[in-house]
Amino acid sequence: MGTLTLKPGLYAITDGYLIPGDTLISAVEAVLEGGAVLVQYREKHLPAAEQLRQASALQSACSNAGVPLLINDNIELALRVQAAGVHLGQGDTALIDARRLLGEQAIIGLTCHADLALAQAACEQGASYLAFGRFYPSTTKPDASAADTQVLGLAKKFKLPVTAIGGITLSNAEPLIRAGADLLAVAGGLFSTDINATAKRAREFSRLFAEHRSQFSQRI
Repeated sequence: MGTLTLKPGLYAITDGYLIPGDTLISAVEAVLEGGAVLVQYREKHLPAAEQLRQASALQSACSNAGVPLLINDNIELALRVQAAGVHLGQGDTALIDARRLLGEQAIIGLTCHADLALAQAACEQGASYLAFGRFYPSTTKPDASAADTQVLGLAKKFKLPVTAIGGITLSNAEPLIRAGADLLAVAGGLFSTDINATAKRAREFSRLFAEHRSQFSQRI
């Protein structure tokens, strides 16, 4: 779906509770330099004008790096900053409506928890990638239900990139890659108040994928 190709690798997710607003752009530039292949702007609490300012700056940084920027469940914001697409949860805007509004070229991902039936429906409605999790305890979404790693392999039948999310760190990421994750969506396990530490973590996540790159063939 679409002309953009999703490469396997690190999928960085911003979070206002983890990254102070004045360091957001620097933090994302650090993960881009570290090899992130996809970035999601996730911010639900700031005023709309500040979200627009941040998203615009992130779009510029991501565009300069040749990396797609997605917006978490805010189609209007995605359109305003000309982001590559959006990520949706099960309770967010319907995928079919997002596709109609954003067009065939947009990247649209959907959280499927650990449910292959939800993944099947997402495929039929035009999803670009499927996200499963949480796989480990998560501070970002502490109430999310747990998923078993086997769902990553089972989801390969849908022929879409498979994303793992939830409590992922450098110490627990490799089993997810081996199980079939094409993308690792990471927030708390990536960003740090120390920009140098953030960049180092991004490079280490990228190295893990480089070591296993022969496993990956999924593309949009």
